[in-house]
Amino acid sequence: MNTQATFRAARPTSVATILTAAALTATLGLAAASWVVASAQMRGMDMGVATRLGSFAFFAGLWVSMMAAMMLPGAVPAVLRRAHATGRVRAVPLFVGSYLAVWTLVGVAIYVVYRPHGYVAAGTVAIAAGVYEFTPLKRHARRRCRENVGSGFDFGLCCVGSSIGLMLMLVALSAMSVAWMFVITVPMLAQKLLPAKAAIDVPLALAIVALGILIIVSPSSVPGLTPPM
Repeated sequence: MNTQATFRAARPTSVATILTAAALTATLGLAAASWVVASAQMRGMDMGVATRLGSFAFFAGLWVSMMAAMMLPGAVPAVLRRAHATGRVRAVPLFVGSYLAVWTLVGVAIYVVYRPHGYVAAGTVAIAAGVYEFTPLKRHARRRCRENVGSGFDFGLCCVGSSIGLMLMLVALSAMSVAWMFVITVPMLAQKLLPAKAAIDVPLALAIVALGILIIVSPSSVPGLTPPM
């Protein structure tokens, strides 16, 4: 009897472990593959603030790869919550797909309005991104990213609200730079996985504003704003 009871108790735990491992492997595996694909697609495209986005088909494919690479590691807790809530691994592709669909729509909007620009425009966007870090909308969206959001679409909307400033900053600095892509990913990932702390968040926001000012005042001192030689 004790053996049967132990088996029944262990079975749900075993299923949960398998579900977690499958969801984690699928999500992080896709993110890793997307980094490889995005890096290959951007090779030779980085022209700093003068970067052109290419055709819509090219940019759309690249943007999806970029979003999967940058956003999925931070979405892991939400993916796991969704997988455990449904008890099915097949819920993961739907969640991830709808999440990336939200960011794809953002990419379409960026493609429509984007133009190659100068240092002043890039610096202004960076300053605006830093200021956005202090807004109630940013704090609300970031908090919602860490809560139990039901669908990938809802989660995507929350994460757009949380990360849009940093993403626009990436596009303004160089939309095709793997280096800037990695630099922007680090704070976005930290903000999705760690609770808000003024001791970290305020210096980060001020550093972004300072970077924007530096870009305007002395663009030559900021790596990656001009075409690599």
